[in-house]
Amino acid sequence: MLLRNLTQLRELHLDWLNISSPLPHALLNLSSLTSLSLVDCQLRGKFSENIFHLSNLQELNVRENWDLTGKLPYFNVTSSLQVLDLSGVSFSGQLPESISNLKALNSLYLVQCNFSGSIPASLWNLTQITDLDFGYNSFGGQIPSSISNLAKLTNLGLSGTNLNGQIPDFVGNMSQLTYLDLFGNNLNCQIPDSLGNMSQLTYLGLSGNNLNGQIPDSLGNMSQLTSLLLSFNSLNGIIPSSMFALPSLVRIGLSNNKLQGPIPGLSSNNLNGVLDLDKLLKLKNLIYLDLSYNGLSLSINNSVNSTLTNLETIRLASCNLSEFPNFLREQARLYSLDLLNKKIHGEVPKWLFNVGKDSLQNLNLSHNFFTSLKCLPWQNLQYIGLHSNLLRGPLPVPPNTTYVFSISNNKLTGEIPTLICNLSSLEILDLSNNNLSGLIPQCLGNFSNSLSVLNLGINSFHGTFTATFTKGNVLRNLHLNGNQIEGQVPRSLLNFRHLEVLDLGKKKINDTFPHWLGTLRNLQVIVLRFNMFHGPIVTFKTKGKHPFPKLRIIDISYNEFTRLLLTNYIKQFEAMMNANEHEMKLKYMGEYYYQDSVVVMMKGHEIKYSRILTVFSIIDFSRNKFQGDIPKSIGRLNSLHGLNLSHNNLKGHIPTLLGNLTNLESLDLSSNELVGEIPQQLTSLKFLVVLNLSDNQLVGQIPQGSQFNTFGNDLYNRNLALCGFPLSKKCEEQQPLPPPPTLQHDENSDWKGGFNWKVVVMGYGCGFVFGMVMGYLMLVTRSPEWLMKIVKGKPYKKVKRSKKSAH
Repeated sequence: MLLRNLTQLRELHLDWLNISSPLPHALLNLSSLTSLSLVDCQLRGKFSENIFHLSNLQELNVRENWDLTGKLPYFNVTSSLQVLDLSGVSFSGQLPESISNLKALNSLYLVQCNFSGSIPASLWNLTQITDLDFGYNSFGGQIPSSISNLAKLTNLGLSGTNLNGQIPDFVGNMSQLTYLDLFGNNLNCQIPDSLGNMSQLTYLGLSGNNLNGQIPDSLGNMSQLTSLLLSFNSLNGIIPSSMFALPSLVRIGLSNNKLQGPIPGLSSNNLNGVLDLDKLLKLKNLIYLDLSYNGLSLSINNSVNSTLTNLETIRLASCNLSEFPNFLREQARLYSLDLLNKKIHGEVPKWLFNVGKDSLQNLNLSHNFFTSLKCLPWQNLQYIGLHSNLLRGPLPVPPNTTYVFSISNNKLTGEIPTLICNLSSLEILDLSNNNLSGLIPQCLGNFSNSLSVLNLGINSFHGTFTATFTKGNVLRNLHLNGNQIEGQVPRSLLNFRHLEVLDLGKKKINDTFPHWLGTLRNLQVIVLRFNMFHGPIVTFKTKGKHPFPKLRIIDISYNEFTRLLLTNYIKQFEAMMNANEHEMKLKYMGEYYYQDSVVVMMKGHEIKYSRILTVFSIIDFSRNKFQGDIPKSIGRLNSLHGLNLSHNNLKGHIPTLLGNLTNLESLDLSSNELVGEIPQQLTSLKFLVVLNLSDNQLVGQIPQGSQFNTFGNDLYNRNLALCGFPLSKKCEEQQPLPPPPTLQHDENSDWKGGFNWKVVVMGYGCGFVFGMVMGYLMLVTRSPEWLMKIVKGKPYKKVKRSKKSAH
């Protein structure tokens, strides 16, 4: 209605107005429109291609409307477009060749769309263009040489576009560039010396690639450079001293490389690389300093007066600091401080409380040896990382601005103060692995509109869990494991429609199986182990919908469940069937600044997986009283990595369909009453490295081939009628396998030995080291990711990307 009578309107700017609807068709009648800007208006639906054809339109900006979809049209040569910004809009498909018809175009921003395919060669004919940013699309390929045709180009953003190959020398000849961002690609080369010719460059972002070799001395020629970001590469060798003489440099990012000495200030007798912080004093305008995760040691002379007073971001993680650097005292404008070091001891000094008192928002002092922190006086803190220290005493209460509070793995005592319930913006609360006690405050339900993660595991809380989270809450991860909480599983969990991880293990819950959890459509992890659950597992009908549609990890071990295994559920575990591991193998559950973890029983031990791969699927029904046969439907779960049915009363044969579990890495069927032969089909499990069939009534010749040729004796213990390698008992002469011969055996035998769990792994000489050390490197060769304990993870502040944001 507003637009109907405005036919002569030339400019329409409604930025940040919550419209929450599709674009009105009346826009197409505004033939005089020259500028249309609808930034972050929560538009949805399909974007009309006809808007691009408004004859007088010069500027079109609809960025950050994430629910708006569309495709680029065929562009006419009569188009007047000069500025086109579709960043953060779900446009897809390929860029049309006709984009070269936009002869007047000078600014093109397509950041975080869904474009794919190759960048059309015709694009490089847009000789008037000055600003070009294609970040975070799926173009691929190499940096084309024709990009050098854009003589007026000053800002170039190609971050996260799957570029590969080298940074060509001709890029260094684009001397008119002031901004170059190649972050997060697959560039695999050395930094070319020619980049030093870019005398006008103020921002150079090369982080997150596979760059190698040394930092070239020529970078010291970039007299206008203010930001140099080289983090997350494989750079090594010398940090050029010329880099510390750049007069305009205010941001240095060198984290996560392999840099070492000799570098400026390297001690002559120290071979580990010591960076003398005094050398940085030349950069009096420095505001951003990141030297994290390089293997550097930072030499600090606290008797030297510092002139570094303008720092806003300081990241010195793993720089082997043993004390707080004195220059922190002068940082009144500090915004972010990261001193994850593993070497600083004692109390947090009182003078630190005055550093950035009104400006500090991100504080990370985790993985040190701090023993005392009585208060958190900063009034604008948002992220607080204090985990993995030796902090004692009561839990400090953070300011109301906090949205992430992680103080796990300390020695805190006492109860949770009710004042913590005033933190209205809290999203992550992790108090796990302390000595906190008392009741869990009911007021934690006050966070219903914001709290995503609540981790209170491994403390001494008692009573029942009564926090009243309202309908519509956004809780995604609930850990209450390892406390003294009693009673039943609270039905209020039905309000947790976004719940993905539920860990109620190692408590005192006395209940039947909470089948109603099957209505939580996002639930992926359930841990109920070490409780007092009992009785049969009854199937819950959900009005035509399968229960637990996304469940990938279920651990109900060490309880008193009876009768048959939950066959009807197993047939419907859709997330354990046909997972595309190629696409998912490098993804982890969690959020940008918090990764989910889970504790499960493996090989008779508790193992904490600090990160959960989205393809990690496991079933553990061990140590219960299940009876009957192993369901054949388990053979449909071909994405399963671990299966433990040990220590039950299962009978019958081992299903041959277990040979369909092509991703299985661990199989434990020990301490049951299984009979018959070991199926030859199990030899097709080429990733099987942990197997236990002991304490059953199996008979016949042990299968040969594949992994079975590498297994030892122990996994077959107390199956008296088994024979063949690796046992010393020889089989009588018979036809060769397959199929294995049928031997006479006593099927009425009910003798069972004691539990003797010994892990059997592939005969590669790795043994226990295979599980605990090989870790992530084995993922890419399809060895068992889930056998290792991943311990490395860093929290980050959740931020929106912008064209010139720091990476």
